[in-house]
Amino acid sequence: MYARLIATDSDEVAIFSLILQRAGLAVTIAKTLEELMQNWSERPAEIILLALPEPAPHNQVRRVRAETQAPLMIAVAASDEHLQVELLKLGADLVIPPSFNPRLLIAQIRGLLRRAGNVPDFSLPTLSVAGLTLDLATRTIDLSGKPSQRLTQLEFRLLYTLMVNRDQVIPTETLVERVWGYTGQGDRELVRGLVNRLRNKVEVDPHNPRYILTMPGIGYVFKEKMDGILG
Repeated sequence: MYARLIATDSDEVAIFSLILQRAGLAVTIAKTLEELMQNWSERPAEIILLALPEPAPHNQVRRVRAETQAPLMIAVAASDEHLQVELLKLGADLVIPPSFNPRLLIAQIRGLLRRAGNVPDFSLPTLSVAGLTLDLATRTIDLSGKPSQRLTQLEFRLLYTLMVNRDQVIPTETLVERVWGYTGQGDRELVRGLVNRLRNKVEVDPHNPRYILTMPGIGYVFKEKMDGILG
């Protein structure tokens, strides 16, 4: 599960990132709302937390709602009840005042995810695609012909991303953002090494992969059905 945090203040980035992670989410960070919206179709997330220094962030809410109905939280600089009501009417799901209780905010985030039909990884039982089963609570995989194996956190994030986007080619740069949580030009060697380690656990024959296939110069794809694409 992924959250997009849009913030420029380093303290807010650190605090909100930790809160989102405690709620069970992997966090990616953007510095501008436009950066988020331009890439949204390629890099969506389950929830958005917007913490930009804007005294009247009405247009920010409108901009997000023009693209997605994903749960939207917005941090405001003043405890202004009138402003909070206006933002909620425009489409924000939660307005975070300057003084907030981190424990309560974590619970509110989980509540938003439940109402949106999304829950953190530890609340989901299994994900099964094409004979491969990923247990989201224990980070283990089951595949006919191989014993159950536990994945590292990075292996889990990579496999989860590929499985929920099965039959879609995921660019290397997107995988870097989804798995490691930072943006910028993707490190192809970093991704290639993690893919190879994951194939050793997932594939019956890692040298002739059936599930995780390479699209040269682009990225990787999890195939639900066999076809003519080479690994």
